Amino acid sequence: YAACGRGYRRFIAVGGDGTIHDVLEGIMRFIDERRLEGEVVSLSDFSLAVIPVGSGNDWIKTVGVPKDIVKAASLLSSGVLRKQDVVRVSILDPSALPEQKTRKISYMANVGGVGLDARVCEIVNRKKEQGFRGKQLYVSALLYCIKHRVPVHASVLCDGVEVFRRKYLSMAFGIGKYSGGGMRQTSQALIDDGLLDVTIIPDIPLWQIAKEAPRLFTGTFHKVSVLTQTRCRSVVILPGSNSDAEPVEVDGEVIGRAPVRMEVLEDQLNI
Repeated sequence: YAACGRGYRRFIAVGGDGTIHDVLEGIMRFIDERRLEGEVVSLSDFSLAVIPVGSGNDWIKTVGVPKDIVKAASLLSSGVLRKQDVVRVSILDPSALPEQKTRKISYMANVGGVGLDARVCEIVNRKKEQGFRGKQLYVSALLYCIKHRVPVHASVLCDGVEVFRRKYLSMAFGIGKYSGGGMRQTSQALIDDGLLDVTIIPDIPLWQIAKEAPRLFTGTFHKVSVLTQTRCRSVVILPGSNSDAEPVEVDGEVIGRAPVRMEVLEDQLNI
């Protein structure tokens, strides 16, 4: 944020998905504040590159940045840019519905989730704070959350049309394909098509979860017939009651609890 104020427009995030998220948050905070002051500032004025030294490194898998640091640096020297979408994520005030009064705003560069997906992130982040690393963190957290799953009720509106209203285990919303150390909940997402890919896992038996879970890592999860899947520019998740208000994660960071609105911005970021 401070660097944006000093005129910088090209940034390199040295880290993983959390670092990318933090850099994007700083850029968007600067843009939002300047626009409130009447200035004309565009997201397309900014560029973001990544040197991947994080633990998950999911964003780079979609974009095609090599994990090797030297090879990643060589991409920077080429100067080749492409565009990617950015999603505004608004935690809503449950007492002000249906007006959708915003309580907190964050921004997403890759994949977000509600429910079991976010509970996995909570566990993984606690483990990281304790010094643990590696893909096994995500797998073990996923297995724990599946075993102790608590389905809750919600309705989901995509571009204003209700596409789901019943109990669910988890929801994923992606402009990228990968999350959770290589899982592909939104395996057909395109990073620059102006749309969010939505995957909702309904309340299904444990045996069916065990049967279909390997597909998360093979890129075939979208073929599971019981899923609710769609694409849209904006999505709103409304819990059935206060007790159904599940945590919300954005790029692996838990930012609050539903109700939540996600919407793809008109402008795009250079990467």
